[in-house]
Amino acid sequence: MAEKSQPLGQSQSITKRYDEAKFYYNQLQTNSKISASRENWLKGTRNFRRIYLSSPKSELAPSCLFMLGRLYGDMFDKFKQKRDLDEAISYFKDIARLFPKNRLADDAYFSLANIYLKKKGSPQKAAEFLIEIVNQYPSGDMYLKTENTLKILSKEHNIALPKAMMSSTNYNKLSYVLPVKYWSSDNYTRVVIMASSPVNYNEVLLEKTANNPARLYIDFKKSYIEPQYRAPVPIEDGLLKRIRTGQFSPDTVRVVLDIESLSSYKIFSLPDPFRVVIDVRGKDIGNNNNFPRKNIKPVQRPSKRKFDQESSGQVTILRDKKKVAVSDIKKSRRDQSVTNVPSNGPLSLAQQLGLGVKKIVIDPGHGGKDPGAMAFNMKEKVIVLDIAKQLAPVLKKELGCQVLLTRQTDVFIPLEERTAIANTENADLFVSLHVNAHPSSKVRGLETYYLNLSTNAEAMRVAAMENATSTHQMSDLQDILSDIMKNSKIEESSRLAQQVHNSILNEAEVKGYSNIKNLGVKQAPFYVLIGAQMPAILLEVAFITNEDDARNLQDPVFMKMLIQEIADGIKSYVNSTSAQLSMDSLTE
Repeated sequence: MAEKSQPLGQSQSITKRYDEAKFYYNQLQTNSKISASRENWLKGTRNFRRIYLSSPKSELAPSCLFMLGRLYGDMFDKFKQKRDLDEAISYFKDIARLFPKNRLADDAYFSLANIYLKKKGSPQKAAEFLIEIVNQYPSGDMYLKTENTLKILSKEHNIALPKAMMSSTNYNKLSYVLPVKYWSSDNYTRVVIMASSPVNYNEVLLEKTANNPARLYIDFKKSYIEPQYRAPVPIEDGLLKRIRTGQFSPDTVRVVLDIESLSSYKIFSLPDPFRVVIDVRGKDIGNNNNFPRKNIKPVQRPSKRKFDQESSGQVTILRDKKKVAVSDIKKSRRDQSVTNVPSNGPLSLAQQLGLGVKKIVIDPGHGGKDPGAMAFNMKEKVIVLDIAKQLAPVLKKELGCQVLLTRQTDVFIPLEERTAIANTENADLFVSLHVNAHPSSKVRGLETYYLNLSTNAEAMRVAAMENATSTHQMSDLQDILSDIMKNSKIEESSRLAQQVHNSILNEAEVKGYSNIKNLGVKQAPFYVLIGAQMPAILLEVAFITNEDDARNLQDPVFMKMLIQEIADGIKSYVNSTSAQLSMDSLTE
């Protein structure tokens, strides 16, 4: 609001009277004899009130109102009369209402917040005034104090912070930590914590004591989690007892994992969007997810699954978990079990010995908001889902194993969730299906990948594309992978990739598709394969950007051959591995 200038003589007179009024106020603050009388305090209020009423639009008018608010606030502290506090509130509100652009407007809001917090015991109301400062006066002198006070209120009273304090490029802003997601079985848990922007974090492991389980906690610096997401998440079964998330300090979010039995854990972060992935493994892991295995009589554990299942013939397909309420998920665990239907015909030696593959997870890449590669009116997400649905019954029939799909419809599933599905399902093999793309329409062919470090530029390009990130960030991931890869099944994944790759190429040549280029078996850091506890590969079956490859993808005969040879390649890998294990068992 524009303020009218005063004639020079009148302005000097107001300034002099204001200085005198402030001098008397200072005496009330320092002279105990003067301040002992309530009448003297009222005299102080009259001094400022007369100045304001004589010139309510002068430059000193807001200052007079502010001093009146301070005087009545001090009077309340000294004489404990509620009417004085009401007067203080009224004058501070007048400043914000009548002079919203004045330099004292944010001071008035801060004073109101202090009154409601310290004198009226209402932190929620105090926060409302502070939020006005954040939203209206980001450049004011009270802003930093306001931010700090709001952070404390949020921590101590579960008050939500305004969005203006979140996810800015400004160094002082906080990052949102989003609700924790988890997948858990009796020996493995993956926890994913997303944030609105990259944050620094560190972890601490506390050993088990007589009164407490082992606890792993992760602190996220300069972060904030909304009050509605701070309640502990109990886990009725699985490796974890519960997950607790809270505002540990005004600018630190702490996530605590209460662990029943800890063997090891790995923590790594992924970009775009930024998320921290925590893989926790139990002490008694057993052999359920460690193919190849040599146990003659494998222990059959009850199914503990976080996903609704639908059986179609011999195929079990996972529904989209994100659309299932927590209560429904828990109910499905109690009410449902998975039956492994044996394949037709006599059992092989490997099956009789309890060896080989009992469960395969097929992962159709992309989905939902992520279409994958697109060309010639085709979308990768549609093609690979169709391949997966046709491949599942073939694998079931020829291997007599259970087959799960990470998605059966056009839904988006984050990459780290797909691996978690395979791990919590104790899968023996994980196969992720994709269709490639290239800036050059001349590039075509088949390439198969397994997880490992890579210096190959083309492999890194493909990985960056499938990871939906940049090649620069992929290079940063190499340092993370160097530690993670120590426990990954690189050799087994390499053999699986080679068997499937060769099977497709050999049959393609027999069937007259000899112009398919062999781009080889390669290694690269694919997010979807990180942390897989079983042999895992990623197939790029063709280039959707190449006219000939695109034509093959629309040819039912070619697609039938492709699906059969993926299955035959997996079968060859299983048979060769099982045969070796059978011989080892018989000679022991």
